Amino acid sequence: MGKKMFVLIVVLMSVSLMGIIAVQLYWINNAVESKNEQFTNDVMRSLGSIAERINEKQENQVYSEIQDIINARASADNAQIKNFLIQQIDTTNNRKITFGSTVLEENFEIPLDFLDNESIIFTRVSGKKDFSQTSLIKGVDDLFKPIEEKRYSFTSRLKKINESLFDDVMDNYKKIYPINQRVNNNELNETIKDELKKRNINLDFKYGVYGNDGLATKLKSGYYTINTKNSYKYPLFKNDEDVPEYILYVTFPKKNEHILSGISGILLLSLFFILIIIIAFSSSLYQLIKQKKLSEIKTDFINNMTHEFKTPIATINLAIDSIKNPKIINDTEKVIRYVNMIRDENKRMHKQVENVLRISKLEKNQLDISTETIDIHEVIEDAINHVSLLIDDKKGSVETHFQAITSEINGNEFHLTNVFVNILENGIKYTQGAPKIDVYTESANKFFIIKIKDEGIGMSKNVQKQVFDKFYREQKGNVHDVKGHGLGLAYVKEIVEKHHGTVFVESEKGEGSIFTVKLPLI
Repeated sequence: MGKKMFVLIVVLMSVSLMGIIAVQLYWINNAVESKNEQFTNDVMRSLGSIAERINEKQENQVYSEIQDIINARASADNAQIKNFLIQQIDTTNNRKITFGSTVLEENFEIPLDFLDNESIIFTRVSGKKDFSQTSLIKGVDDLFKPIEEKRYSFTSRLKKINESLFDDVMDNYKKIYPINQRVNNNELNETIKDELKKRNINLDFKYGVYGNDGLATKLKSGYYTINTKNSYKYPLFKNDEDVPEYILYVTFPKKNEHILSGISGILLLSLFFILIIIIAFSSSLYQLIKQKKLSEIKTDFINNMTHEFKTPIATINLAIDSIKNPKIINDTEKVIRYVNMIRDENKRMHKQVENVLRISKLEKNQLDISTETIDIHEVIEDAINHVSLLIDDKKGSVETHFQAITSEINGNEFHLTNVFVNILENGIKYTQGAPKIDVYTESANKFFIIKIKDEGIGMSKNVQKQVFDKFYREQKGNVHDVKGHGLGLAYVKEIVEKHHGTVFVESEKGEGSIFTVKLPLI
């Protein structure tokens, strides 16, 4: 996969993921706003009903008290009668129409409970209506003589006038009595609770009644203070000019929890799917990057392996051509030297193939790792002997510092020997000049610890994270200043982990490296 195509796929996947998340968040936000708007509408409708109930209850209470006082009296404190008469003669139809009205105004003086010599005047108006229609004829002796007459009378209270006069009484009543004497705090609390419950709002609330001048009244829950941002308000007791005299404020401390609880199920489900999408995207991206990186590493591995095989193959071909030479074929010494050269190069290629096959078997769990009780110190000594020729060739040295009290473990001698050989060869290959390697051992916390320290070129933090990965080499492409194919340390990690141990490296660029192997003791 080309770099541009890889970048394009990553960008498209990222844009798609962000788009899906943005749509989900937009939907969640809309759902929350819709729920909040519905809650606001329910609360305002409840407050409207509360105001209506309080106002109606107050009017009924005042009217009932006035009626009780009036009924208890034999007559009004003072009264007056007003008469009105309208008469019309229709000469065309010979009719006379008469309309009369009698209005009785009764004034009742209602004493106030808390003020001496003060009272409210309540006026009750009653009316009587008389209607008559007379048909007339013209005679010699009597100019107009009735021949037919109809009379009607109606007696009733003048409702609209009484209502108007009652409104005046209510205005005076409101001015004289403070609101806390007209409205009971407990009743107001129960009314609010009842109206909210009708609309399925079962939340704790706080309320307060304030005048239109912003001053607080005694009608409130606890130490309530206005929170204009989070409170709902509704007018109480409007005057003749439709201006509210008081404002009822209601606050819900747990409003947000209530709104979210209504959509909690779908909200959690949506967030769950968003999380799955993010995890799936991250996993896909990780696998994509891993596969691309593995592809690059395998390409480097093939290039390295090709280089590793080209040299021995060329050497073998050259040796065979030399042996065929008539001048050399009879020279036994040279023939033996070329044959040995062919054998050494063949062993070298065989070793490379064995390493690859060994890693493949490890991945498929086909490698036989039978364990027995072994002395790890002897295994280390054996590994040092395997690399002694390489050490001598580069005029280096290996020093051992065996300080472990116990050195017996359950392990496979062959594979553990290869583990330490690989680590030692790694220290030899990556040292410029004569290699100096120190091997330390110690036993602690039920583990046998081996530390192999070299004074080589070291490695960066980034290389340390990948040095045990299969096919990984710090040198890339066809740069072969150090022989290898990136399988040695991967093999080391696999074998150590098969023995239930751990291996890690500590290194600084230019300061050498320390490989530490921890294996469980018996």
